[in-house]
Amino acid sequence: MFENFAQYLRKNALLTDHEIEQFRVKAITKKLRKRQYLLQEGDICHYNSFIAKGCMRLYRVGDNGAEHILRFAVENWWIADYESYNSGDPAKGNIDALEDSELILIRKSDLDELVRTIPNFHNFKEKLDARSFDASQNRILSNISDTAEKRYENFIKKYPDFFNRVPLHMIASYLGLTRETLSRIRSNYAKPEK
Repeated sequence: MFENFAQYLRKNALLTDHEIEQFRVKAITKKLRKRQYLLQEGDICHYNSFIAKGCMRLYRVGDNGAEHILRFAVENWWIADYESYNSGDPAKGNIDALEDSELILIRKSDLDELVRTIPNFHNFKEKLDARSFDASQNRILSNISDTAEKRYENFIKKYPDFFNRVPLHMIASYLGLTRETLSRIRSNYAKPEK
């Protein structure tokens, strides 16, 4: 499991074997079964988690009991409830596995130390954080300005393999749609143009 993470660090952050070894001593490996929680609302998120295998989701539950999915994450992505992770406050979200998953967890204090002491990782983490911020901003803009059809189209272009891994009602939640609306959009989208 750690070898997937090591390859990711070599390729994306350009780390040396010695630098990767510094991650190895801080890393905690964790396996989750489908539907098992990594984090539950009210707990403090102490770890940033790298997904070596599997599919996860971060969601919050509204006052009416409806789930609102904030993000999905698959292999070679990171996941945490970053509001709790950064503040140390109890999490408002839940993170659970949509598939059997294998994770590398790194405690916040350890990751902060690695960012401070490994320049290439510091640079990589800055780029990763910037891309994550940009993606969040684009999603907000899309949700307030795009039609439901356009949000669906953007989703399938950006994440084409998610439809095989994520239940339809969860994709609808992520897009801010009802399942019925998403089904209608999908059927219209699949029809050949005349």
